Amino acid sequence: MQVEVETLTIELSTNPFDSRPVYITGNFCKWLPDLEAYQMTVVSPGNYRYQFPEDLALPDPVEYKYTRGGWNKVELDRAGRPYGNRIIKAGKTLVKDDVIRWQTDISMKADLSPIVETVSEDFEITQFSRTRRVRVLLPHDYYENPDHRYPVLYMTDGQNLFGEGSEFGSWEIDKSLSVLAKEHKAGVIIVAVDHGEEDRLEELSPYDNAKLGKGHGAKFLQFIAGPLKAHIDKQYRTKTDRLNTGIGGSSVGGLLSIYAALMFPQTFGKFMVFSPALWISEKIYFDAIHFFEPFETRIYLYAGGKEGAHMVPYVNKLKDTLETQSFGYSRVKIKSSVDAKGEHEEKQWNKEFPKAFEWLFFD
Repeated sequence: MQVEVETLTIELSTNPFDSRPVYITGNFCKWLPDLEAYQMTVVSPGNYRYQFPEDLALPDPVEYKYTRGGWNKVELDRAGRPYGNRIIKAGKTLVKDDVIRWQTDISMKADLSPIVETVSEDFEITQFSRTRRVRVLLPHDYYENPDHRYPVLYMTDGQNLFGEGSEFGSWEIDKSLSVLAKEHKAGVIIVAVDHGEEDRLEELSPYDNAKLGKGHGAKFLQFIAGPLKAHIDKQYRTKTDRLNTGIGGSSVGGLLSIYAALMFPQTFGKFMVFSPALWISEKIYFDAIHFFEPFETRIYLYAGGKEGAHMVPYVNKLKDTLETQSFGYSRVKIKSSVDAKGEHEEKQWNKEFPKAFEWLFFD
């Protein structure tokens, strides 16, 4: 049976860091997987659209799938298996789909890259009356192990963490996790929280600064430790205790992470602190003097030698203060790393991430 369709439009959301073109194929084109006429249009990174010609007679129902240009590059389901045929019945004019995973180019070998899911494009931050995009990177085999629970690492500056990142670059943690997965050291859920663009410093800094103004980092941590963590723990199979809950970031995000170690020890037990913006306020050292954590805690501190004259000395001072305060508590472990040639950039944090991640969660 043939059905005249005025306009049928299909919109697709998928991994933004896979640059291969996307094709739609189905019973309307003899299931050929890479016809130019059925290549989808890129709307934005990770978002595609295809509109069938108005005069095209489509089968009823329409059966279809997505490919990256061949049957060895077809869409996969959550468990990494080829996705079943999708179906559209007559009368539909707009269909919205999601593809979580894609088959690799050459073979059916296991794809070890993390599964990227969007928790919300506009998760409400009641502390600021604002919304924020939140995404998760799940272990590649998350849906193959329905009884397993995972530690969680919350990370700031989500725009810069994986895929193509932003104009500042990318940490490419998705690639690092793929490599770590080969050694069975990637079994952690990472929650990537986007920063607030022009409000980034204000939101993430836990201290006021004469030039930067008010710092609302404590409120941002209340958001992460409260409603966001509650949602993630409900939505995903997490280990909810503090020892299996970490937080990490760089620059002002690194400052926020060390502040979390001092002020939110009941929620977080692992801290990834890269190039912290300790220059914002010396109050961080006074707060560190009162650091007292009788529970097991891990703190990874990183500084680059080319991040200004004060970065390495400031981080060393912070480390010494924390170690002095935690003296006698063997459960508090602090590891520092310095790269004499390290600059203040995503490319450098890309290099440091797998070392910190492995030490925090798999040492």
